[in-house]
Amino acid sequence: MENDASQLRKAWSVLIVSTLAFTVCFMIWMMFAVIGIPLKKDLGLNATEFGLLTAMPVLSGSLIRVPLGIWTDRYGGRIVLAALMALCVPAVWLMAYATAYWHFLLIGLFLGLAGGSFSVGTPYVARWFPRERQGMAMGVFGAGNSGAAVNKFLAPALVVAYGWTMVPKVYAAILLGTLIVFWMFSYSDPKHLVPSHVKFSDQLKMLKDPNVLKYSQYYSIVFGGYVAMSLWMVQYYVGEFGLDIRVAAMLAAAFSLPGGVLRAVGGVLSDKYGAHKVTWWVMWVSWICLFLLSYPQTDFTIMTVNGPKTFHIGLNVYLFTALMFILGVAFAFGKASVFKYISDEYPQNIGTVSGIVGLAGGLGGFVLPIMFGVLMDLTGIRSSAFMLMYGVVWVSLIWMYWTEVRQTEVMGRNAKPFALHG
Repeated sequence: MENDASQLRKAWSVLIVSTLAFTVCFMIWMMFAVIGIPLKKDLGLNATEFGLLTAMPVLSGSLIRVPLGIWTDRYGGRIVLAALMALCVPAVWLMAYATAYWHFLLIGLFLGLAGGSFSVGTPYVARWFPRERQGMAMGVFGAGNSGAAVNKFLAPALVVAYGWTMVPKVYAAILLGTLIVFWMFSYSDPKHLVPSHVKFSDQLKMLKDPNVLKYSQYYSIVFGGYVAMSLWMVQYYVGEFGLDIRVAAMLAAAFSLPGGVLRAVGGVLSDKYGAHKVTWWVMWVSWICLFLLSYPQTDFTIMTVNGPKTFHIGLNVYLFTALMFILGVAFAFGKASVFKYISDEYPQNIGTVSGIVGLAGGLGGFVLPIMFGVLMDLTGIRSSAFMLMYGVVWVSLIWMYWTEVRQTEVMGRNAKPFALHG
């Protein structure tokens, strides 16, 4: 009993400090969402260049996820996550002294390592809990996505009071303090490591699994879309509704905050109702919200018997924010449910598979802001970003229907004759 109590205490300690570490890492990973606004003005960037700037940390943070997941399986999450944060501290600090556009792109690549912390922490915390509670554990850890909202509260205040250069200095100090706390209150367990005879190449074979590819597609929406929109929304509010950067950041947090915090609720729901059911409803809710968000501000004139009449159709800031809040909740549940699929189907390779799926989600977060910028430069329509996301969700809904819903229906029909003769 004492050993069980000690193990439970260690499990919750690991979960709490790992979630704290991921929250801070995610806050740093999303730094350009706020400081990119003054940088865009100072450097004279267009929408495409701004999209590339915000996406650079997401690129490196995505590419590193597969090796980080594999290293976590082999060496343990405690040492890998601590080393990752230690490497990020000097990169964050140096950001304050960058002056040219290429400086920010280069340092952004190093900054992106913080985003890889997800692929370390997910298998690390999951293995401390029994299978029936792993959805909850991964959901609580994944709530560290709320670091995107913390960034939107903290960074604008620092920018207004002291200028953007104060943000990376403060963030570097916070990261260093978090590293110390994490090391003091985290633990290692050799039983959580994969056997030494398992080769690196064996773990990479998961890349050929069609289900892993499907879950990667799902995650490219619920996480990649979340990251992309978290990076894009502050400047969207400023441009679309003419808001001050502080007000814009606060409203953008209406998407980022539930998109992070409520991931834990999504984990509990996935444990209770299953990964498929939660993900299916997430995709439909996302599809509806993105359809409404896609409609641009429109004025049109029709001829009536009393002469021409002009009408305006478009979302005001209140309806827009409400829809973004609902979308954030849906994405939060979806991020948890996708990883419930993984813990259910790949219990021995959570680190590797979560790294692959996390890579896909991160690459979505890298590519989408750039595509948002390109579409806006080409069309001049800000809501084209939501049009793109709407199309991506369609792909997942169709894929899910044919591989999960349709197969279940066929199996049910095939089973009926046997039931009648039983």
